[in-house]
Amino acid sequence: MTAGAGTDPDDDVLRSRRPIDPSAVAALLAAAGSWRISHVLRTGSTNADLAAGGHPHGTVLTTEEQLAGRGRSGRDWSCPFGAGLMFSILLRLPQVPAERRGWTGAVLGLAIVSAMRRVGGVRADLKWPNDVLIDGRKCAGILGEVADGAVVIGAGINVSLRPGELPRADATSLLLAGGAVDRERLLAAVLDEFGLLLDRWTAAAGDVDASGLRADYRAACGTIGARVRLQLPGGGQVVGQAMDVAVDGSLVIADAFGVRSSYSAADVVHLRPDR
Repeated sequence: MTAGAGTDPDDDVLRSRRPIDPSAVAALLAAAGSWRISHVLRTGSTNADLAAGGHPHGTVLTTEEQLAGRGRSGRDWSCPFGAGLMFSILLRLPQVPAERRGWTGAVLGLAIVSAMRRVGGVRADLKWPNDVLIDGRKCAGILGEVADGAVVIGAGINVSLRPGELPRADATSLLLAGGAVDRERLLAAVLDEFGLLLDRWTAAAGDVDASGLRADYRAACGTIGARVRLQLPGGGQVVGQAMDVAVDGSLVIADAFGVRSSYSAADVVHLRPDR
């Protein structure tokens, strides 16, 4: 919902921070009954809640505030009450071999980028592996894990955060990017897009080339073609040009001599061409 003539933008922000109504989200879905949506005001972590076990495929849990939210590499993640869209999805994917399920986060990333464009009104890009950027600033992150034979994939999207509420200097929100801040419409759009992409992926038994999802990811990923610095888990770093994302999801980097190497885990910094 964007501010119209004669309206106070702060009123739109306050309305957007009212607790999400899961029944309203369900009513907005293109395919009725495709997801089982529940909501809590506060929790430690929506991923942890779903990973506790016993939930059926397609369970979605949303919250207004995570008290023990986690980002990649075990980092803390937080967002003011009602200012973000925080949710996790539990998937049981017997059609997808275990070694191919690492692409689940990338598939959700594609869904978020598409939904942001369709109902948020903003253009977003993916940063390898699973961050979402608007104009080079982080707006969303994705974290997946395996539990109880299922994949639990969670996302946190900065929706109505103001400048003083951003968690880091290089972050942004849909509000600051001039986008719509209706969280129920955004969640419904993400779930619709994710469902369509999952259908393509599972129909191809998790083959990202046969399904076309690797091509889609390449097209949406701003890391490919960029000069980057990789901070490796062991403490080293690599500087080069990101050339591709391989079938196994690893990032392919070319060094100054054109020699290519693949990295399955790293923190990526996009560098200016002169650095």
